[in-house]
Amino acid sequence: MSISLIILSVLMLGVVFVNGWTDAPNAIATAVSTRAITPAGAVKMAVVFNFLGAFVMTLFNARVAETLGNIVNLKGEESGLALAVLASSMLAIVLWATGAWYFGIPTSESHSLIAGITGGAIALKGLGSINQKEWTKVIVGLGVSSILGFGMGYVLSKLIEVFFKNKDRLAANIFFNWAQRVAAAAMAFAHGAQDGQKFMGTFLLGIYIYNSKMVSIHPDGTFEIPVWLIIVCSFVMGLGTSVGGYRIIKSVGMDMVKLSPYQGFAADSAASLCLILSSLLGLPVSTTHTKTTAIMGVGASRRLSCVNWKVVSDMAFAWILTFPGCALLAYVLAKIFIKFL
Repeated sequence: MSISLIILSVLMLGVVFVNGWTDAPNAIATAVSTRAITPAGAVKMAVVFNFLGAFVMTLFNARVAETLGNIVNLKGEESGLALAVLASSMLAIVLWATGAWYFGIPTSESHSLIAGITGGAIALKGLGSINQKEWTKVIVGLGVSSILGFGMGYVLSKLIEVFFKNKDRLAANIFFNWAQRVAAAAMAFAHGAQDGQKFMGTFLLGIYIYNSKMVSIHPDGTFEIPVWLIIVCSFVMGLGTSVGGYRIIKSVGMDMVKLSPYQGFAADSAASLCLILSSLLGLPVSTTHTKTTAIMGVGASRRLSCVNWKVVSDMAFAWILTFPGCALLAYVLAKIFIKFL
């Protein structure tokens, strides 16, 4: 096995770990903020359901992994160069995500991954390396996750208010405390289902570049995801989640909107439904975008002033900056890696 593939594998596992560390806390943020579950209990739950989401969804439907595996075209390039490009992309993602975590900004790991791979590929082959069809899915997914997240959060919150209008307030709060735990588990499952596949697709791309005979290909030209890879990525993501991520939990669950238990349930339910639907359609969407826009929708269902728009604007700026910023970082690192090969 080449040193390039070993380095790429280590960096890829590092990206999976960082995703579990910095992105997975989005799934449990609202449940912690409404005190439906303790931070320690939420992290343990997220570890289990992130693992199950990545494992079960990939066995059932691997379309997200297929999209990520084909987003750039590095086939036909000298394997050492192509692997160096992917390695530089993974390093850029780790650096970008760690910086965002340090400042408590819930940036999108999904878009860091896409931007990093794209920037690295452009450094090697120029703009012709981009698969426009698959990139279109990314743009569509960004729009779908944001609009659906906000809309479903708004509508579900309104429906709950109407249905429980004349119910006993104490009994309703007890019910939603328990219901939110279920919704938070579903959110963690959906996060694993989405993000786990993205890394599997990229991992297989690297193995394919190193030796195409090591990867099984379906008749339609897509990768077959081996069970061992599902287990490894799921486990490492869960390990990253176990480290915690209170900074992200605070930004998403506490600072943006003050939520009651029923609102937390509405946000988690709306976001998890959007993520599962996107996974089934093969759209690589952002867990962060989906969850935060769902929370915004829930807050706006009462009145727009319930949303802390300063926090929202900071997040939006980080999201917008991710594509060019992480892509540029990957581009520069790739040029350095290529120079010293």
